[in-house]
Amino acid sequence: MNSSQLLYALALQAVPNIGDITAKKLIHHCGSSEAVFKETKTNLSKIEGIGTQTIKHLHETKHLKAAEKELSFMEKHKIQGLYFEDTQYPFKLKHCIDGPIVLFQKGNIKWDHTPIISIVGTRKITTYGTSQCEKIVETLAEFNPIVVSGFAYGTDIVAHKSALKYQLQTVGCMAQGLQNTYPKQHLKFRHLIENQGGFVTDFWSTAVMDPSNFLRRNRLIAGLSEATIVIESAEKGGSLVTASMALDYNREVFALPGRSTDSQSQGCNNLIKTKSAHLVSTPADIPYILNWSLETTKKVVQKKLFVELDTDEKIIFNYLKKEGKSVLDTIAIACEFPTSKAAYLLLNLELKGVTRPLPGKQFELI
Repeated sequence: MNSSQLLYALALQAVPNIGDITAKKLIHHCGSSEAVFKETKTNLSKIEGIGTQTIKHLHETKHLKAAEKELSFMEKHKIQGLYFEDTQYPFKLKHCIDGPIVLFQKGNIKWDHTPIISIVGTRKITTYGTSQCEKIVETLAEFNPIVVSGFAYGTDIVAHKSALKYQLQTVGCMAQGLQNTYPKQHLKFRHLIENQGGFVTDFWSTAVMDPSNFLRRNRLIAGLSEATIVIESAEKGGSLVTASMALDYNREVFALPGRSTDSQSQGCNNLIKTKSAHLVSTPADIPYILNWSLETTKKVVQKKLFVELDTDEKIIFNYLKKEGKSVLDTIAIACEFPTSKAAYLLLNLELKGVTRPLPGKQFELI
């Protein structure tokens, strides 16, 4: 977008009583952020859901002055402002009703043409959680996803470091302006992440760090990606809030199970128990359930005759060899298996490098 429209979008953010949902309603009605400020209060107050109290402070000049100052700060510190109607704005976040009208970004993030996954969990991550988080990122690496997290202690930083290790883009969602680093101990990772991804926030540079900011930050983590993975969580915790937000956005949620006696697994076990999250028994469950395809990053696989298949797997293999791609239900009927068993066998074949999933619950031989 042009700098003028960005300026007025920032000014709209500065107006009291106007949040992102209301701001979008005003912009869509008037045609642009600049047009909102040029419209009369009388006409604006007639918009459904917009009252005189909502727009009471709209035309105060201080908001535009504050926006000019913020825009100058952004230019000085090389912070990019992504307007919610820009093509560069993250696609998934664009479809969140409460997504920010301006997303602040710093680094080298390339949002297009790649899957995006969020990883969250306790700050008191265990050795088990750390190991499983690293294995999940390693497994997903062949799909070249962007790994999103909150740059906090524990699970977040393990996820970011794992993404760096496997040369994946990684994005830290911040609960304050991008010129600040929290926690300070993670300052040493900023340059690495900005080179191989970056940071985002919807807080201005003037925002003071406060625990209440984390809720707003968490909606970015949930909204940016197609799925959220909860590594470990106590019975109550911020990662469970993020998982709930992801569900509200109609996104997939995954949870790593743990022993019933492990305090840091209570939250994950409850998500699975209430069917709010898919159980992650192996990292390969995630791309399987999400139906990710390796069309652009195919692995070189040995000839199928060198892969050991059991009797039931051979039945499905021979069927797909004869018929080509086919949907799960058709495979189950043709091979005379219950659908659940066919799905299990197809997962085994995929893990052996024999089949791959396609959009629409279809499968084919590699």
